[in-house]
Amino acid sequence: MLLTISTTARPATDLGFLLHKHPDRVQEFGQSYGTARVFYPEAGEERCTAALMLDVDPVRLVRSRGRSTPDYALGQYVNDRPYAASSLLAVALADVFRTARTGRCDSRPELAAGPIPLEITLPVLPCRGGPEMAHRFFEPLGWTVEAQAVPLDEGFPEWGDSRYVRLSLRGEVRLADALNHLYVLLPVLDDAKHYWIASDEVDKLIRAGESWLAAHPDRSLITRRYLGRRWALARTAFARLAELGDDVEEDLEPPVEEDPAADPGPTADAPPSGEPAGEPPAVPAEEAPGERDAAPKRPLNVLRREAVLGALAESGAHSVIDLGCGSGQLVGALLDRPEFTKVAGVDVSAQALAIAARRLRLDRMPDRRRERLQLFQGALTYTDDRFAGYDAAVLMEVVEHVDPPRLNALERVVFGAARPGHVIVTTPNAEYNVRYDFLEGMRHPDHRFEWTRAEFQAWAAGVCREYGYHVAFRPVGDDDPELGPPTQMALFGRGNAANAGGGDD
Repeated sequence: MLLTISTTARPATDLGFLLHKHPDRVQEFGQSYGTARVFYPEAGEERCTAALMLDVDPVRLVRSRGRSTPDYALGQYVNDRPYAASSLLAVALADVFRTARTGRCDSRPELAAGPIPLEITLPVLPCRGGPEMAHRFFEPLGWTVEAQAVPLDEGFPEWGDSRYVRLSLRGEVRLADALNHLYVLLPVLDDAKHYWIASDEVDKLIRAGESWLAAHPDRSLITRRYLGRRWALARTAFARLAELGDDVEEDLEPPVEEDPAADPGPTADAPPSGEPAGEPPAVPAEEAPGERDAAPKRPLNVLRREAVLGALAESGAHSVIDLGCGSGQLVGALLDRPEFTKVAGVDVSAQALAIAARRLRLDRMPDRRRERLQLFQGALTYTDDRFAGYDAAVLMEVVEHVDPPRLNALERVVFGAARPGHVIVTTPNAEYNVRYDFLEGMRHPDHRFEWTRAEFQAWAAGVCREYGYHVAFRPVGDDDPELGPPTQMALFGRGNAANAGGGDD
């Protein structure tokens, strides 16, 4: 079982610093089911390649299986596990490149923080859904994907293709993100795990996907497959993504499988590395009867979007620009309301705009709907004539992504130059963060800051003094009597416009 990672970022041997593995040595790492080795087939200034080879011992793998796992006769000894990349390789990757996955590199911090040219190859990868599924999962993450189906037998092409693909990924991607993409998506493509899926898998998924999963157009399918279609676990993961992610929309109804007739097989073959083998309960606690029918709590991102739409409706605005539109959820909701006759979405990320175009089905959008929409790339800290001419502008979970020294530039661009009649701003309430037991640090890895209620109100008051606006505030989400709401919203208006929305000045 082999994985190679190559780069041409000069000097290419800096890959060793990023992976925390020296190019001049072969290193071994024991696993409960075999041995992982890291070595460098090539290590030059122009190109460097690191290889992770996992040697699986079928006997050790069988001996680590849970007592209740079905026997499958010879299938437990004769299978593809030693040869095809799967959750076995994902677990080894997580162990071997633990520090690299965090993005920490004291020797080359600038290199670790940004994208570098990478090429990743996997000679044999089980892929339920075929090569198309590999394209579907990896391309939105910035990869150029080559996925070639492996024939059942090259000597008998009439037999057709196997369920395996040869996968090659190329792109300018941060190495830590690339490793986390693989950690999540290898078992997702296989659609199976070699160990019992417990509640801690949600934590692993959120940690590995915190910088990319929330914006992925197929995050729902990825989450369900990663968690073995255990609905209660998936629902927990969706709620956490929706609560902490800036731009996430999930339908929390029980999902319809992409192929209901297909049986992905067992997902509880053995415990993960370092965990004792044990017998899982006949009915997992996370699937206890009655829990499936419980009404899920409405995600914060849904409440936030509804609050913004309600404020826009009250303002009487007919043209709206979403500044920092991300993958386009709010833009889509605006287009669904005919009273908004002109809708624009702008984002600094070309990838986010591509995802938005796919989400909105821009290529198949009816002409009358398409005529109301404009999507374009732009930076909110630079004056842009295209931002002007709208009744209202929305900055929904955007300001906290701006470096504090650049906030003055954003204020000048939005409130000074574009100067819409209404501006709606939402941002996290830092005081509420203590209510999230699982949260360490800020709510999103790209947040530059998070304001308390007093800090947010002080900033808004300064904007009003400088640019001639009034402001009112509203809570979004459960309004804790001690800590306030999870999201705080400011309604800015010129003249007395802000007061029309209600709330406290």
